[in-house]
Amino acid sequence: MVKTSQKTLLIISAAAVIVLLLIFRTGKTPLVRAGSANVVVMNTIAKIIAVAPDEQIAQSAIEAALKKVKHLENLMNRYDPNSQLSFVNRQADKEPVKIDKELFDVLRQSIYYSRLTAGAFDITVGPLVDLWKKCEEANSMPTDQQLANAKKRIGYDKLLLDANQFTVRFTAESVSLDLGAIAKGFAVDKAIEEMKKCGAVGGLVDLGGQIGCFGLTEKKGKWVIGVQNPSKLEDNQTVIKLALSDSATATSGDYRRHYKIGDKQFSHIFNPATEKSADTLSSVTIITPNGTAADALATAVSVLGAERGIELIEKLQNTEAIIIKAESKEMLKTSGAERYILH
Repeated sequence: MVKTSQKTLLIISAAAVIVLLLIFRTGKTPLVRAGSANVVVMNTIAKIIAVAPDEQIAQSAIEAALKKVKHLENLMNRYDPNSQLSFVNRQADKEPVKIDKELFDVLRQSIYYSRLTAGAFDITVGPLVDLWKKCEEANSMPTDQQLANAKKRIGYDKLLLDANQFTVRFTAESVSLDLGAIAKGFAVDKAIEEMKKCGAVGGLVDLGGQIGCFGLTEKKGKWVIGVQNPSKLEDNQTVIKLALSDSATATSGDYRRHYKIGDKQFSHIFNPATEKSADTLSSVTIITPNGTAADALATAVSVLGAERGIELIEKLQNTEAIIIKAESKEMLKTSGAERYILH
């Protein structure tokens, strides 16, 4: 009888241990979800969500992410005379300028995407952006001579980077860099890195439509992201919804930001080859593993147009595109895009 009792106790104890292990392994402790307030940064509205084991970790992750985004804004805002990018624009045609490693990384990746897209993406469009802005203020179309003068200062081949010294040099006068088509995507990637360092197990960073997410939601589901319908802005309608995890998406289009001269509206995205606005596509959404690529490629496809844009994206691994044409509103998708779409 004693031996039997001892055996019974051992079985009960072992069962209790198994139960405790099962509780631990199945994660009965609920995850916490925390979200930031809407914050104006990088000339847009930022929203950050963190999923973590507790509230303190979640809040720390959000704070670290916002701090990183603001730091990058201070580096890369060409309209801030005190930013490092502004100093580069003023000085790099005279001598090599030593820059922060993160700004150097953005310039390096910009050249990569310029080469990949045969110049459809190009951060040297600053002179063209400035020209169209002045023309909008004057309510007058740019002249052929003005466009020709701007073209002389455009071309990613005018950038020289020294990876040993972390310097940038322009090979022509009055070159002006504009990182508006890549900086937000880069900031999304860096913000997510900070969140992971803080212990967040999932999260989402939204910088005005440049979105990155990692892990799962607090309910163990994927992140659902709506793509806005460019024809139904006033109703805030979505044309499709995406289910993503460990991915990034960026949407470019002329329906939010544009120039208006007379009674005509022009896209804020420019074709470096023609100096004209890219207006054949109303919306371009890119899905890819990182925000930098998504941001740059969304601009490039807007410039390339539907046929050439889809041809480019089909060649890239783990990258998809969803395109809406400007006039017909026809939606086109790359071959693998459907797997991300919620029905």
